[in-house]
Amino acid sequence: MRILYDASRLMSRADRSAPTGVDRVCLAYAEWLLGAPGVAVLPVRGRKNRLAPVDPAWFGRFVADLRRRWNGAAAAPADRAHEARLLDALTAPTRPAVSVIGAPPAPVQDRPADKGRVLKQFFRSRYVAPLPDADLYLNVGHTTLHEPTALKALEAAGIERVVLIHDLIPITHPEFCRPGDGDKHHARVANTLRHASRIIVNSAYTGEELQAFARREGLPRPPIHVAHLGLEPAFAAGDAIAAPRPYFVHVGTIEARKNLALLLTLWRRLEERLGERTPSLVLVGRYGWENEAVLDHLQRSPNLQGVVHQASNLSDAALARLMRGARAVLAPSSVEGFDLPAVEACAMGLRLIASDIPPHRELTPDAELIDPLDGLGWMEAIERATFAPAGPASVYAAPAWSGHFRIVAEAIGLGRASPLASAVKGL
Repeated sequence: MRILYDASRLMSRADRSAPTGVDRVCLAYAEWLLGAPGVAVLPVRGRKNRLAPVDPAWFGRFVADLRRRWNGAAAAPADRAHEARLLDALTAPTRPAVSVIGAPPAPVQDRPADKGRVLKQFFRSRYVAPLPDADLYLNVGHTTLHEPTALKALEAAGIERVVLIHDLIPITHPEFCRPGDGDKHHARVANTLRHASRIIVNSAYTGEELQAFARREGLPRPPIHVAHLGLEPAFAAGDAIAAPRPYFVHVGTIEARKNLALLLTLWRRLEERLGERTPSLVLVGRYGWENEAVLDHLQRSPNLQGVVHQASNLSDAALARLMRGARAVLAPSSVEGFDLPAVEACAMGLRLIASDIPPHRELTPDAELIDPLDGLGWMEAIERATFAPAGPASVYAAPAWSGHFRIVAEAIGLGRASPLASAVKGL
């Protein structure tokens, strides 16, 4: 089977030291396709509202380089130094005087980038050349979908279109997103429903939200397949940070929907009550949208100095060690589509305290689930975890990429003749 893999999002991450959850999914799909027998991977990226082919040999090397970098084998010196400072703060016998935090986000025009990587991926796809003959187009990064030109052209050429939808949060909860993101995501999802042959979703909850959106908008509903996301190998068994003082971890982009303002308000109250016995909190993630309240706490609250730390570019190996040493992983989000870090915590046998929202009930039912607005409930749970060791971890059947890709392979007809294999194709 010849598959056009939309690498737009993955290639835009050329200068990233660490991935987001969606980035992990894009990389996992690229590696699966590159290693799948009987598959010819034809990478493409969005260019001028069309799809431009990318050199397959170069793309294979690019994917391998990303994996090494995100695993920590090729981490930048600045990231390694920040990781070392965080480790020193957590393993110090007494509370440090100041917190370890990353630099606040700079304006887009001022942000440094690995220009070599960025220029390479640009010149590999700068010409909008005709696409090669293919059986199927696969998009798992939400890119290229806000404008229907490419999907329409693929449809007209008889090429199947398979899209993975991660969530509908910009549509259902626009208050947590950048201005304009709701309209843009509305267009993405509507175009997908109109022109996709079939859709993959990461949870039953996302599928239900997608079906409800289609009904409200009067849009077609192509076949929808639920396939829970898998976990990275780094989050299997391994060693943990041996910290003399208890600490907690939150993993995810620092943005309003993660409910971190509540968490930091609780931590300030904990510090007022517990003083030197206050557990540490590590926020692992890049700064996102609507993070001013979090930055104000981190930079200006004297109670949180030396107690709350932040890191944005930890490798998977370093993140896994950090999570294993924590008293609990905290996931207080107001809304999620899947929440990969919460699932990773359960898969690792760690204590998870999470918000009582549909994806957590679906994916992590044995976690301690608390209403995201119940501040006192969260305070009590954190104090219990601080001073009482966790009991034996419940048996958790963690979703695996092998199971995910088995569902996807069946959905797209991989391993048998494509339903459109005899159609005339070509753009």
